[in-house]
Amino acid sequence: MKLVKLSGLVLASALITFSCSQQSTVETTDAQEASEAEGKSLTIEPSTTQIQWRGYKPGGQHVGKIPAIDGMIAVKGDEITGGKFTFDITALKIEDIAETEEDYGKLWGHLQSEDFFDAAKHPTATFEITGVEEFAATDVIADVEEFASDNTPQTASSLSPSNPTHWISGNLTMRGTTKNIKFPASVSVENNIVMAKAGFNIDRTIWGLSYGNEANAVDKAKDQFIYNTVSLQLDLKASE
Repeated sequence: MKLVKLSGLVLASALITFSCSQQSTVETTDAQEASEAEGKSLTIEPSTTQIQWRGYKPGGQHVGKIPAIDGMIAVKGDEITGGKFTFDITALKIEDIAETEEDYGKLWGHLQSEDFFDAAKHPTATFEITGVEEFAATDVIADVEEFASDNTPQTASSLSPSNPTHWISGNLTMRGTTKNIKFPASVSVENNIVMAKAGFNIDRTIWGLSYGNEANAVDKAKDQFIYNTVSLQLDLKASE
């Protein structure tokens, strides 16, 4: 496997010291300057590029997918120099409820509403690469305890690929808010084909998806809340 190297434009500012993090979600900072997309542009394959999401509440979980609609990764030789992907929030799917059931429509509509994605105003989400660096043998994916229930969110280390090769940082935009995140991924670049897998947690409230915020101590005591933690798993393929 060829090593994907960090673009020089974002050497210091875009990379977060994730291995020192003491939280279950990715460390999040203000938006950073995007990498300069030098070299050849490879197009993502929408049929094989998507985000799987999982939300949690003490009484259950919901899981689904958000498809990619377009995007590219720039490579120079065997190095990634940039990339940007767009995901269609209005095409979000729920996979733990049959589409024919009434509850599917209710939950889908709620997720599209102002309580969550506000899809009427913000129908897409984007991720733009700001940096990539090698995952070192001494790097650690930190886990901490969350509020315990029958559906406690998955840990960061369990979501990560078993053998991550790189840290990817980038600007994630949802609901009109852009924040920079960094997460471990398994990445390969070979014969002008890029393949990547990643899994990590985010705090949904940072992007304004604040419905059922678990910060309320009374609701916590009654187990009547939605965890702020949402698990995301990314599968991506790009080629000529």
